[in-house]
Amino acid sequence: MKTCPKFTFGVGDRFAHGAHAQLQAFISAKELGVDICPTWNKSNREHEIIGSEPQSTRDAADKAVTDLGWPGEYLLDADHINLGTVDRFIAPCNFFTLDVADDIGEAADPADIENFIHKHPELIGSVTVKGIKAPLEISRELVEQTANQFLKATQKAKAIYDYILAAKGGSDDFVTEVSMDETDKPQVPAEMLIILAAIADQGIPIQTIAPKFTGRFNKGVDYVGDVGQFEQEFNDDLAILSHAIKAYGLPETLKLSVHSGSDKFSIYEPIKKAITRTGAGLHIKTAGTNWLEEVIGLATAGGDALELAKEIYAKALDKKEALCEPYATVIDIDQSQLPSADEVNGWTSEQYVSALTHDQGNPNYNANVRQLLHVGFKIAAQMGDRYLDALKENDEVISECVTHNLLERHIKPLFV
Repeated sequence: MKTCPKFTFGVGDRFAHGAHAQLQAFISAKELGVDICPTWNKSNREHEIIGSEPQSTRDAADKAVTDLGWPGEYLLDADHINLGTVDRFIAPCNFFTLDVADDIGEAADPADIENFIHKHPELIGSVTVKGIKAPLEISRELVEQTANQFLKATQKAKAIYDYILAAKGGSDDFVTEVSMDETDKPQVPAEMLIILAAIADQGIPIQTIAPKFTGRFNKGVDYVGDVGQFEQEFNDDLAILSHAIKAYGLPETLKLSVHSGSDKFSIYEPIKKAITRTGAGLHIKTAGTNWLEEVIGLATAGGDALELAKEIYAKALDKKEALCEPYATVIDIDQSQLPSADEVNGWTSEQYVSALTHDQGNPNYNANVRQLLHVGFKIAAQMGDRYLDALKENDEVISECVTHNLLERHIKPLFV
């Protein structure tokens, strides 16, 4: 098993152009005394939309590490893969997020459920977990219900893990994450404990797990929900992980993963407090926020670059239904608040930047524009070399935007 560093931070580089600027944020964080492992992640869906291969993400990351002399570890995440999509990620990646969303809720074999219950009598009754005030009162019925909902998913995770292991020649020199956030409601502490027991039974050396939290984690914008409730759930989950490590022999490096974690500014302080108090690790995934900074950089540059940014918006607005459909569950766009293409075409550089930059103190910030452009990267992909050439021609200003966004808005509030 490849030991996962304590703090890992997922960054997306959709057009394989931003790795140097992204890495600079981690270099600056290291200079501030915080060691964070950059983890470049790009999903199969994003590769399909852009027409890229996982090796391109690896190549960009390797070059940035070499050019900038990064002395620490770095990872490449095969983000949200399953048995049907994992093959192209095997060689370039050393972090695998096992996506078992389709199997959550699929009824488990009654015999498997019964065997699980028989193996884990300690889960039934009053369970004391250090860090949670009251003992967990777990009924046999709850164990049975949770096993029925998640056991199939843990079995699929095991099948994916075994496939990766075999494909890598039997070497498990990679980090394994299991995503359990594709459910209708958050897991309560008892459910998390049952899920972790099931994962341990499968022999998966899981080092990060992504549970379902309360609230909305919409793409590219702030958290929407009860921050106090999130804080309680996050702290309870930390306690459950610590308990499960001891009870079931899970890796000591096991930590929580927060998906769609970029721009969730209102929950960064509770997360920081929790990991500081407990000494726990953290994995947080960001992706689209970096692509948005590329567009912001183009708009900042002005001239032809600004015109390109306006064209991207106009085409995204025209194709908004098709662009939004794959992301319908993780965006909330009020279409009445989207300016027309004609209006945006008349914007100055400052107006465009103000609308798109995630600054809630700016009255011109428009979260609807931001979400639309977040899912609109397909438009840039369809522009081909026009877009890529614009990134190269405006590299300095774009890089400043990318580095500043990661360091000042994300890394510092979470870790410094």
